[in-house]
Amino acid sequence: AAGQLAADQIELDGVQLAAGAAKRLVAHLDRVRALADVDVCARVASRNNFPAASGIASSASGFAALSAAGALALGVDLSPVELSALARLGSGSASRSVFGGFVEWSQGCDHASSVAHQMFDRDHWALFDVVAVISSRAKHTSSLSGHSLAASSPLQEGRLAHVEGELQIVREAIAQRDLHKLGPVIERDALAMHGVMMTSTPSLVYWEPGTIELIQAVRRWREQEGIGVYFTIDAGPNLHLICEESDVAKVQERLQQMACVEKVIISRPGPGPQLLAQHLF
Repeated sequence: AAGQLAADQIELDGVQLAAGAAKRLVAHLDRVRALADVDVCARVASRNNFPAASGIASSASGFAALSAAGALALGVDLSPVELSALARLGSGSASRSVFGGFVEWSQGCDHASSVAHQMFDRDHWALFDVVAVISSRAKHTSSLSGHSLAASSPLQEGRLAHVEGELQIVREAIAQRDLHKLGPVIERDALAMHGVMMTSTPSLVYWEPGTIELIQAVRRWREQEGIGVYFTIDAGPNLHLICEESDVAKVQERLQQMACVEKVIISRPGPGPQLLAQHLF
């Protein structure tokens, strides 16, 4: 926090955000300031090692980090569960990013109970997320805006009716470290989610030609070459290819040969927010 500032200053990946673009972030800083009962302006700098606003969950990591850093800077002592609830107000997915490892966000019935909890730590399963960046451009409609359109889709009720059953399979698959139990569910739900978006009013189509090309390639690698890999897709054109450590190199090699793939990012479950000695300003 910097008391001498006349307004919040927010920098994202080296670019100073204008007031309109920073509105959602300033609103979240206001929540932290309210908890601390202070009225000071803040200087915020954030860096991503992956494209922002392109369907790779930059808002999840960003709001989890902003919540943790803001609370720490203002001396607000929050438990991990309380931090999860705070982060959720910035971005629903951020409630999960407060914890490391394998995490579930519970629906809950109010602010205090709609929080995440860690199912298993990061060492439970050497599961990898090989991100195939089809397009690093910022998407035309944000996830937040898309959420408000879901109810207009005739497919939304059907998707919601199956969620709890699918979640139970996912829980069991993670506990058992069973990729072939997990994989079909995450593919099915990704397609169902995009079906809802495509049939909403107005229709949201995030996919690029390369998205479909890669979906078909993943199925071919699995069925014809025996590679244990499954896809999921957030609200964007980019694919997350989920596989175990033994297949990471095979998946990476094949992705690097595809003209539709701009970049490959290899990741795996990590920790929650970490306090670093290195500063960005």
